[in-house]
Amino acid sequence: MVNYTKAVDRATEVYFYENAEAKDIHAPGDAPVEITVSDGWSKAKDFTIDKNGFSVHDFKSRHDNWVDDEAVRSAFYPEVVEFLKATTGAKRVLVFDHTIRSERNAQKKLTDEKNTSQRTPVMLVHCDYTNESGPLRVTQLLGTEAEDLLSRRVAFINVWKPLNVVEERPLAMCDAQTCHDDDFFKLFLHYRDRVGENYVMSYSPRHKWWYFPRMMPDHAILLKTFDSATDGRARFVGHTAFEDPTSKPDAPMRESIEIRTICFY
Repeated sequence: MVNYTKAVDRATEVYFYENAEAKDIHAPGDAPVEITVSDGWSKAKDFTIDKNGFSVHDFKSRHDNWVDDEAVRSAFYPEVVEFLKATTGAKRVLVFDHTIRSERNAQKKLTDEKNTSQRTPVMLVHCDYTNESGPLRVTQLLGTEAEDLLSRRVAFINVWKPLNVVEERPLAMCDAQTCHDDDFFKLFLHYRDRVGENYVMSYSPRHKWWYFPRMMPDHAILLKTFDSATDGRARFVGHTAFEDPTSKPDAPMRESIEIRTICFY
């Protein structure tokens, strides 16, 4: 079962703070659907981010301190930069954010706007950027450089890496080859000082879902969350955590790190 969202004739929204306008909104995830999620390991080498919107790789890291955010930034971010340059051919890679996802974080207040590095697995079919919010994020992060950078190809790629063996709530990806542009529509994210945009997805029986069971800490999934290229390659990938019915009842909680990057070509 995964949580799609109904396409309705009004905005789909989430508020991350108390607001009277949040009472009667259309919230995402209101269309749960039972789907088949296929084991992708036998085809692992065939998946590419430009064709399918995702790919899986070996990625051994020397870093092992995931509690200290500053240590992650100073020691792990550079590893991610070199890994992505070698994997994608990008000339420049900017790592700008990360999130540690664990079910134990369910005890924390998820609407705390300051708590962005500790989250639970997201049980919603979504993509992190839209056709508008991707370029806007480049401008927000890079200011006067942005115009020149956006004149060439820019891609947002998330690096999803387990911190333990994934035995519950694995990540599933919807093959971009099976999606149409109109399957995606905007989710507006209301913060006190800004409004962000993600994509959520409406269900289609043509969607093909994949995952990689029992991923190890030496693996990583790349997720294409925005690509400025409009030449037919995958630009967005829908993805979600899901409850795997084959997981053991006493399976340890999944812990993973999600690194958000921009690749410049």
